[in-house]
Amino acid sequence: MDHLVLEIGLAVTLIALVGLIANKVKFSVIPFYILIGMAVGPHAPKFGVFDFRFIESAPFIEFLGRLGVLFLLFYLGLEFSVGRLMKSGKNIAVGGTIYIIINFTLGLVYGFSLGFPLEETLIMAGITTISSSAIVAKVLVDLKRTANRETEMILGIIMFEDVFLAVYISILSGLVLSGSSSLGGVLLSAAYALGFMLLVLVVGRKAVPLLNKILNIRSNELFLLLIFGALFLVAGFSETIHVAEAIGALLVGLVLAETAHMKRIEHLILPFRDFFGAIFFFSFGLTIDPTALGGAVWLSLGAVAITLFGNVLAGMLAGKSAGLSPKASANIGLTIVSRGEFSIIMANLGKAGGLMELLQPFAALYVLLLAILGPLLTKESKLIYNGMNKVFRFDRKKAKDKEPIKEPDVSN
Repeated sequence: MDHLVLEIGLAVTLIALVGLIANKVKFSVIPFYILIGMAVGPHAPKFGVFDFRFIESAPFIEFLGRLGVLFLLFYLGLEFSVGRLMKSGKNIAVGGTIYIIINFTLGLVYGFSLGFPLEETLIMAGITTISSSAIVAKVLVDLKRTANRETEMILGIIMFEDVFLAVYISILSGLVLSGSSSLGGVLLSAAYALGFMLLVLVVGRKAVPLLNKILNIRSNELFLLLIFGALFLVAGFSETIHVAEAIGALLVGLVLAETAHMKRIEHLILPFRDFFGAIFFFSFGLTIDPTALGGAVWLSLGAVAITLFGNVLAGMLAGKSAGLSPKASANIGLTIVSRGEFSIIMANLGKAGGLMELLQPFAALYVLLLAILGPLLTKESKLIYNGMNKVFRFDRKKAKDKEPIKEPDVSN
């Protein structure tokens, strides 16, 4: 570990350089961070003391990346609130169910149609179903869409996906790793996940007056220590009961958004969000070996196609169920199309179970393509909606629905 600081400095410099390039070409920085991570790593060269393989620092960079996910989701929660989320509870449950059913079914059909065995197909369906909460959070913040009406549904679907993920991983772990699955264990895992989320939201909202008093501190140092302590404790504890730590961070942000100190927290946390968030996407790129992607190209492209279709369809139906406009509904599907950390987790589960080696490069290339397409599609959602509108005439249907009913002429 003699050169740890030097390697971290090299990584941050590379991230900064590609960030400058992204700003010059006016494109999302996320794909650039991932691509520079892919360009270096174990397959890269070493020039004197500058080791682009990042062998010594890889575990530490991975940990910094985990912190990045926490800060991204925590900040996104601050931009929202528990009150708004709880008011939309029914719509979120319906929208989340629609999203999971459509994307999971398409994943199963895709796997079975290609002749994959049952276990590999279930892994593939998991890879193609769960959105990347980190990328979604980054895109919403970067495009300043946190105040949009559809953001309630987007955040709700992310949380709904986590409950599904907790149940699904429990099932798959039994099937893939031990060859059996306990129904009682699955139900208990789901109850833990859902109960924990509801407990944090309800108790947190009741505790807002107390939190206002506790956080009434002049010192920014002590203020941040309290915030960071709460963030890491809740996120860490959530991981112990099989709820993603990123969702724990989101819950803390949702609770603190109700306090009188929200603006101060937001201001102080911003540099941490940007720095550690960039490290996360770089660390994710480090896990991808470009030389191993060739055999999964067509498989990944097909999966990307069905994911784009499934997301737009699910977004339109979920938005319609919540009474959102067709434009806002289209934004839902386009915003959460990115795949990332959860898809890699599913692929790693398949590797641990000794399943087909193709799953690893497939997941890596699939995630990379959608990590690039997701931010781009979200940014150009208005243009995409206008194109869809020309075909499906959403605006005309909406205007027709609003036409007043004519009274019958009874003058004769």
